[in-house]
Amino acid sequence: MILGATPVPAAPCAPCPLYADYRRLLDLAPALRVDVLGAGEAAPTRAQGWYSAVELAADPTALADALAGEEARIAAEHGKAPRPHVTASRLLHHYLWSVCVLIAGPWHLARRVPVIDGADLWMHAPTGDFALRPRAHSTLPGDDELRAELRASVVTHVEPLLTAFAGATRRGTRALWGMVTDDLASAVWYLGRMLGEESTAVAAAGAVLPGGTQPLLGAADFRLLRGEDGRGHPTRTRLGCCLYYAIRPDSACITCPRTPDEERLRRL
Repeated sequence: MILGATPVPAAPCAPCPLYADYRRLLDLAPALRVDVLGAGEAAPTRAQGWYSAVELAADPTALADALAGEEARIAAEHGKAPRPHVTASRLLHHYLWSVCVLIAGPWHLARRVPVIDGADLWMHAPTGDFALRPRAHSTLPGDDELRAELRASVVTHVEPLLTAFAGATRRGTRALWGMVTDDLASAVWYLGRMLGEESTAVAAAGAVLPGGTQPLLGAADFRLLRGEDGRGHPTRTRLGCCLYYAIRPDSACITCPRTPDEERLRRL
């Protein structure tokens, strides 16, 4: 699924090695809220508040329900509902980061790139949790080719969602792809931290996102901040903003363009 090249057939998923990859990933990634469905398990239902990525992208009612769930969660945690475009940005960030971890996890752990069809990933509107039915993956011998396949898998899955979220987030195409770039870099970085291999993951994120990989914008562009003890702390500045500061003005994200390096070092 490398963009601009002849498609590489994806390996069928029976018996599916992705199940072992996802068991390991869920042990490593407590922030990832996903139920991995077996081949014979029934799909979650719309009547229970579950919507596939296809439905979120194509059905305004499904998207509105998901946005209402996000608004209710933010209001319950922070005491008031945010403005609608903030709610939409937060929900999109949650979706993008989660799907990037779901795709990058098996790549980082086992050199397998999942192919996640929009009909095989569901979001639960009331909770923001996910359900995934793994079906296929791609494997390639070369590192550069596999990284390109990773980018292509992310792009193919999220592109319809970006179109659906554009109006609600009040963001143009460039800003939306900047969010995808940020969340892919963040996903790889997070996996490294969970494995105790942060420096390896920072290098991996830089190789996946070197810049010039349209429609993904810019590069991962990590840098080291050094504290008074001389210790280096990897950081990067997001290409865009997830608008968390609009909910908590006193607590912008550590990689937010609004957060100066002095504040980053203080938190680290």
